Amino acid sequence: FLISDFLFVQEPDDIIFPTDSDEKKVALNCEARGNPVPNYRWLRNGTELDLESDYRYSLIEGNLIINNPSEAKDAGHYQCLTANSLGSILSREAILQFAYLGNFSGRTRSAVSVREGQGVVLMCSPPPHSPEIIYSWVFNEFPSFVAEDSRRFISQETGNLYISKVQTSDVGSYICLVKNTVTNARVLSPPTPLTLRNDGVMGEYEPKIEVHFPFMVTAAKGMTVKMECFALGNPVPTISWMKVNGYIPSKARLRKSQGVLEIPNVQLDDAGIYECRAENSRGRNSFRGQLQVYNYPHWVEKLNDTHLDSGSPLRWECKATGKPRPTYRWLKNGVPLLSRVEMVNGVLMIHNVNQSDAGMYQCLAENKYGSIYASAELKVLASAPVFALNQLKKTIIITKGQEVLIECKPQGSPKPTISWKKGDKAVRESKRIAILPDGSLRILNASKPDEGKYICRGENVFGSAEILASVFVKEPTRIELTPKKIELTVGESIVLNCKAIHDASLDVSFYWTLKGQPIDFEKERGHFESIRAQASSADLMIRNILLMHAGRYGCRVQTTADSVSDEADLLVRGPPGPPGIVIVEEITDSTATLSWSPAADNHSPISSYNLQARSPFSLGWQTVKTVPEIITGDMESAMAVDLNPWVEYEFRVVATNPIGTGDPSTPSRMIRTNEAVPKTAPANVSGRSGRRHELVIAWEFQNGEGFGYIVAFRPNGTRGWKEKMVTSSDASKFIYRDESVPPLTPFEVKVGVYNNKGDGPFSNIVVICSAEGEPSAAPTDVKATSLSVSEILVAWKHIKESLGRPQGFEKPIMSANHKRNKALKYQKRNVFKCNLSTYFFFYFSAPSQAPSNIMWEQQGSQVSLGWEPVRPLANESEVVGYKVFYRQEGHSNSQVIETEKTQAVVLLPDVGVYIIEVRAFSEGGDGTASSQIRVPSYSGKHSANNTINIKLVMFSLENRLKEI
Repeated sequence: FLISDFLFVQEPDDIIFPTDSDEKKVALNCEARGNPVPNYRWLRNGTELDLESDYRYSLIEGNLIINNPSEAKDAGHYQCLTANSLGSILSREAILQFAYLGNFSGRTRSAVSVREGQGVVLMCSPPPHSPEIIYSWVFNEFPSFVAEDSRRFISQETGNLYISKVQTSDVGSYICLVKNTVTNARVLSPPTPLTLRNDGVMGEYEPKIEVHFPFMVTAAKGMTVKMECFALGNPVPTISWMKVNGYIPSKARLRKSQGVLEIPNVQLDDAGIYECRAENSRGRNSFRGQLQVYNYPHWVEKLNDTHLDSGSPLRWECKATGKPRPTYRWLKNGVPLLSRVEMVNGVLMIHNVNQSDAGMYQCLAENKYGSIYASAELKVLASAPVFALNQLKKTIIITKGQEVLIECKPQGSPKPTISWKKGDKAVRESKRIAILPDGSLRILNASKPDEGKYICRGENVFGSAEILASVFVKEPTRIELTPKKIELTVGESIVLNCKAIHDASLDVSFYWTLKGQPIDFEKERGHFESIRAQASSADLMIRNILLMHAGRYGCRVQTTADSVSDEADLLVRGPPGPPGIVIVEEITDSTATLSWSPAADNHSPISSYNLQARSPFSLGWQTVKTVPEIITGDMESAMAVDLNPWVEYEFRVVATNPIGTGDPSTPSRMIRTNEAVPKTAPANVSGRSGRRHELVIAWEFQNGEGFGYIVAFRPNGTRGWKEKMVTSSDASKFIYRDESVPPLTPFEVKVGVYNNKGDGPFSNIVVICSAEGEPSAAPTDVKATSLSVSEILVAWKHIKESLGRPQGFEKPIMSANHKRNKALKYQKRNVFKCNLSTYFFFYFSAPSQAPSNIMWEQQGSQVSLGWEPVRPLANESEVVGYKVFYRQEGHSNSQVIETEKTQAVVLLPDVGVYIIEVRAFSEGGDGTASSQIRVPSYSGKHSANNTINIKLVMFSLENRLKEI
């Protein structure tokens, strides 16, 4: 419904103003929104304030400021009255009251004398105050306060102190202390002495209720209700509560030794009769009172702004709920309505509205506890007909057999009456020709005789207006789309022809759709092209068809008179889609049974599935052996075999049909194969340098749960083996120390492996020697001879050492200007089996062999590379490492990554195509480059889970490295 243009944004709130405030002024806030901008006036107790005559009043925008307020002059009920040209509206009532606390009378209070065991009431008699105050009592001197218990009670209604049974410890002076809840001011009463009489002790007597709640307790819904009950008696009475014909609410709490029943957030259901009982051994007494819960009025149905034509009836209804049931009053422009209207139970009726009824209306719903206002504008319209907002189409072109609808909607108040003419003759209604309720003219099954000029006339008491339209009837347009049904394979092309047969006087436009959506030729220009060779036909060229291009194609021909369309179906055959979720059903140490849901065949039956696996030890996804060896297209499970024990694997499935291989499935969850007895002995068992009297044995470690090694060794030529257990799976060295072992003593050594499942095989026996001492002399008689531009021959005299054979020699190389360039080291292999030569060749040529069998995998912007190691020729230096060069295509500057391994990872920085090549390098420099690889950088358009491109050259690098 309409949102009023004139309404309150902020209305005044109730204010309690402390009389001792330093502020010395009160602000009552009021703000309204309206166009034109409204002005403001204020009412106090229903009478308008004269803001000009009292200097204490000031108006800032809509806010009323009262300077130096006083209770006598300013306390009361305030309302804001705001007005503009639409009318006036009145705000809710806000109460301004003043907070203060007077002083007790200074008159001395008489002593209260009672017998021991008797009950007593000490009167507080509070001073004048506003609003509520809190009571407490001081015993003898401040701040010794009276503690409330089952024997002593302070009523927050009367302020009096009640002692049900006086004891000797109660004798003393009592002072009533009151505190204002708003100002926090506190005052003390004169003391009241309490003494004991000497005429004996009071005997036992039944309870007498001295404090009780009113016979009728009223509370607003949502408030906290507190009902007091306390009795005098000997012995001290016990207080209990009950609800007559019901149960005390579970949320209720008992305070002050059950002297106060507190019900928070009271609801209508909590109303009823409550009973307080006081009981001791001498008897019982009780009091009953009724709790009534009321509810402030609140709206169920408000008013809506209404615009009516002059003479129309008005019926407004506002509905509110509350307890007691609200009554209703109506205001117009802030003044009560009296005449020309009917007002019954919140309903306002005016039978014939006129301009004098326009204005701002308010419905006031009220009960004895509060009132609420709802506002709305009544706007009465009166004007001659005009067509300014609803212009008629001046020319209407249709085809034979169509429906003609000529709209005629003039604006005017009262609503204009409509009449039609064709030429100078009135239009006669028939089964085919009708004037609709909104004034429009409808002609069914139009034909040539219906052509002509039509005039619509709108008229009311204030005037009339006319508008003209011309109608033309044309032959209907026909369409032919060929071919109607096409079956193609991915990558093929097709042309769809759309031909229109139409009235020669009409222009035609062609529109193409796929699956009901317009084809975006700019976005899809690589596949779709619209060709308009003739005025009455259009072709749709579809190139390099993809699976996503299958579906129903539509051609729509649009003229100024009509629109016709035709459709054709295109079926596209292609490689299969990705299979469904891969589930690992059973795992052994070397097999995994897998199942999956079938892939979409894309209109060509699936011929086979391929199972692939990935582990931390493989470079990318690798095809695995399966049982059965060939997985046919109708199968949905297979077993992967020849897996390695205790290795984590992921699996995926790829489907193939006669057209090609589809995308892989989503990888399965990662699983680990079971343990198995080791089948492979540790590799590369050899010796290592160590200290004198040590035998150092090394090998390549193996991973696995519960893995360990058995190291066996014996002096060469002996029969018995010594065995030592190495329990760490990642250990790769064992040191045996024996002071009796001389340097370079040969030992036969073998290393075995075991795990939780059992013992594995031993390696082949190798002969290694114990550690030796350091050489004590340098080589002599050193000579160097040039052999070629990149080779020299260096010779020296052999060293005879008693502490061991030399393992190698270091030769500093000097340049022509005598600056040290490099210290070359030469170490002969199998140094424990043969003597070192005293003639050596030093080679400085760069590697002439390029890295081969390059394997690469791209995921996002990351490219993983692997290659076969380069072996130097006899006249070349040893390969030190490898350099990976990469540059953007079209650029000359390359970036370089160095590695000692036969693999590397390249992060491509920008979008584009990159050229990558690999070179080995040695002391002689960079070697020959590998064949170049062209890699597209990641563009962000592909899924991060999909591998963009994989090229495998000749065979798996992983298997090749195992062979090496």
